[in-house]
Amino acid sequence: MNQRQYIHTTAFDRQNLAFSRLLRVKRFGARSLIYALLVVGSAMYSVPFFWMVTTSLKTMGDILRFPPVWIPIPPRLQNYLAVWDVLPFNRFLANTAVLTGLSTLGALLSCSVVAFGFARLRFRGRDFFFTLLLATMMLPSQVTLIPQFALFRWLGWLNSLKPLIVPAFFGNAFYIFLLRQFFLGLPRELDEAALIDGAGTFDIFWRVILPLAKPALSTVAIFSFIFNWNDFFRPLIYLTTPDKMTLAVGLQLLRGRHGGDYNILMAGSTLAILPVMVVFFFTQKTFVQGIALTGLKG
Repeated sequence: MNQRQYIHTTAFDRQNLAFSRLLRVKRFGARSLIYALLVVGSAMYSVPFFWMVTTSLKTMGDILRFPPVWIPIPPRLQNYLAVWDVLPFNRFLANTAVLTGLSTLGALLSCSVVAFGFARLRFRGRDFFFTLLLATMMLPSQVTLIPQFALFRWLGWLNSLKPLIVPAFFGNAFYIFLLRQFFLGLPRELDEAALIDGAGTFDIFWRVILPLAKPALSTVAIFSFIFNWNDFFRPLIYLTTPDKMTLAVGLQLLRGRHGGDYNILMAGSTLAILPVMVVFFFTQKTFVQGIALTGLKG
């Protein structure tokens, strides 16, 4: 290698080194910006929740104090006991648990069967009926509220959990769509192999498809759990007596009776949201996996 080639090679290496350093600086800056945005966004959502929890542990004097007290010393745990004293909180909790559990079970059973039919079976008008099903998602709930109320009143189901639980066993368009998209992503060779082994349609659904669809089923279960646990509008319409009310309506009743006791209100709100947080905390990995695997195939 002569001197001219050596100089050219050295200059080229220096340019590559400078370019690599510049690229690393740009990546570091972009990553730092993303992390900063994530921290700011997390704080925006976390501060109200933190304020709710700390308020539930304060006295009324600490709540009204300025500048505000962020961490009460000592914490007042009696506020949580007061929630049980002023309201039948156990009854509200039991009603909500029954409503959420049965509605989630009904959604999993009905939606998985319907989604399997749309995804794996061939029949005349399948695409038309699936389009019709998706069209029902465009109807606001307020449009069907009065007909449903008239139907449930005719059945004598008012002031009971039946209007809130029974419809879940007849499917949900959004959940059916999610499960159908996941079922479409499963290889059809699985069905053909099961047919060769003598399996029927139900055997394919129960023994082949459902075990592979656990992420999607978990996603539907989490969606249903969160919706039914936090649902306020439907219980407000159909439930009238305190012994039938759920947590969401019961907290509104607590607000009406003790609207000025913000510490008790925040204690009740913390207790109501705690199960949802626990469920999502332990199932967030499965939830994200189910959303990612569902896709938009079809």
